[in-house]
Amino acid sequence: MDPYSKRKKELPERPPESTRPSPFPDEVLELVLGLLKSNKDRSSVSLVCKDWYNAESWSRTHVFIGNCYSVSPEIVARRFPKIRSVTLKGKPRFSDFNLVPRNWGADIQSWLVVFASKYPFLEELRLKRMTVTDESLEFLALNFPNFKALSLLSCDGFSTDGLAAIATHCKNLTELDIQENGIDDKSGNWLGCLPENFSSLEVLNFANLNSDVNFDALERLVSRCKSLKVLKVNKNISLEQLQRLLVCTPQLTELGTGSISQELTERQYTELENTFKHCKNLDTLSGLWEVMTPYLPVLYPACTNLTFLNLSYAALQGLELANLLRHCPQLRRLWVLDTVEDKGLEAVGSNCPLLEELRVFPADPFDEEIVHGVTEAGFVAVSYGCRRLHYVLYFCRQMTNAAVATIVQNCPNFTHFRLCIMNPGQPDYMTNEPMDEAFGAVVKTCSKLQRLSVSGLLTDLTFEYVGRYAKNLETLSVAFAGTSDWGMQCVLGGCTKLRKLEIRDCPFGNAALLSGLEKYESMRSLWMSSCNVTMNGCRLLAREMPRLNVEVMKEEGSDDSQADKVYVYRSVAGPRRDAPPSVLTLSVFTEGTSPKCRRWGCNPYFCDMDG
Repeated sequence: MDPYSKRKKELPERPPESTRPSPFPDEVLELVLGLLKSNKDRSSVSLVCKDWYNAESWSRTHVFIGNCYSVSPEIVARRFPKIRSVTLKGKPRFSDFNLVPRNWGADIQSWLVVFASKYPFLEELRLKRMTVTDESLEFLALNFPNFKALSLLSCDGFSTDGLAAIATHCKNLTELDIQENGIDDKSGNWLGCLPENFSSLEVLNFANLNSDVNFDALERLVSRCKSLKVLKVNKNISLEQLQRLLVCTPQLTELGTGSISQELTERQYTELENTFKHCKNLDTLSGLWEVMTPYLPVLYPACTNLTFLNLSYAALQGLELANLLRHCPQLRRLWVLDTVEDKGLEAVGSNCPLLEELRVFPADPFDEEIVHGVTEAGFVAVSYGCRRLHYVLYFCRQMTNAAVATIVQNCPNFTHFRLCIMNPGQPDYMTNEPMDEAFGAVVKTCSKLQRLSVSGLLTDLTFEYVGRYAKNLETLSVAFAGTSDWGMQCVLGGCTKLRKLEIRDCPFGNAALLSGLEKYESMRSLWMSSCNVTMNGCRLLAREMPRLNVEVMKEEGSDDSQADKVYVYRSVAGPRRDAPPSVLTLSVFTEGTSPKCRRWGCNPYFCDMDG
């Protein structure tokens, strides 16, 4: 039997062709649609007519699902029969801040059971904020013989035993990416479970695991994998060990180093420096755990072509950052800790004219007596020197309206503007005025803005500005802001493209919640915690909008009439059945209420799985 015939047998039968004449044979149409890479484009194509709908369904090999409860795996399998790659998100983003119960749900197992039946040819699985057990990882490893890529980001429930199962049974593995997970790190022996003749790996990331890995097994592995492009090790890998790995992998494009604190002899230093000189292909550098200043210069030769420098685990001082950036002329993305202070950000403005993304994280967000940090001066300095900047996440302890107005005037092409003033309710520290005009300047000036995070002392005026001017806004995050329901009503009434709204510790109540009745169906989700919403308000929302899932997370000992945390999202699968007792599902889902495409009865959400 030829390979093509074998492949045809493993796929479900194609639906009968439409009786209406079509200008293109199905095979030609599928081939053309296969060239479309944008999920939004594919969504639009699938709504043209039924022929195109069917062709798009059969030509799609990757699906993105932004909420694992918005749809069931059975519906996905019926809609897209030839999927080989799945990206799936679970818990709300606020689970990162411990605001979601640990047993909230989002277990991957039910999805894997369906995939094993419908997608035995599955090759890639990328999960974020999902619960993944060792049993699920073993099931994955045993039931998908062609499986190649596993990415787990901010997931929980598994241990290194599960990784051992993947390493043992996935013979075609090309990617193993383990990032920031709540993992039970039992030992580093899992890496030795990869067969001695295994050589297909292209991506290996275990940067956030704590235990020592079997270094001899790691060294043999990277020596065999000639196609390895991404290697990110944990902080237990010493400089001497890193040098040995780099000798075997001069082809790397992304490197995450281990600890940069080991004492080196003069010979070891020279060998490490010479090794980095041969790393000509690096475009991404991260790690640099516990970095010691005398060893930073060994990195300089490898920085020439860097486009992304992630220093979010390296507590560099301003002068250290300045010296490093002089060797990074091509930098587009930079993540740093606020230990660099304003002097370090001035160096960013002086040395990084091509910079497009800047993230400044707090080294210690809970230390209110902290003496180091960044201010509005550093942000302004960056804006003068980095005119291409369009994405910023900036944690600071003080800001002014005038500074933000200057920043957006210098960089009017922001698509993501996330300003986090860490002291709740902090006004403009120079005028003592609210920060309304700062965010007013942002939404008036930055017409391409898609994501906005607001902070500081804010009145309803900020939200009037947002509703009036932020016409391309898709995600809004609000904390400790606003004065009345009017603020949220302005946002829901004015932001026509809004898809995610995240609110915590604000005075918004039932009137604000219910003002979005018609809006929520076009959004992916709404989160409200520690607001003035009541259980009756949530019940009314669920009754009026049966296509939505309305969930309330109750805290022990809280007022029965208050809705402590509210999570609202659209779904065609109805209320979920695995909610723990602390999560009340108020949805009233009835037959025939799922959103339908007006013409063909298809669900537009499943054509628009673009996040």
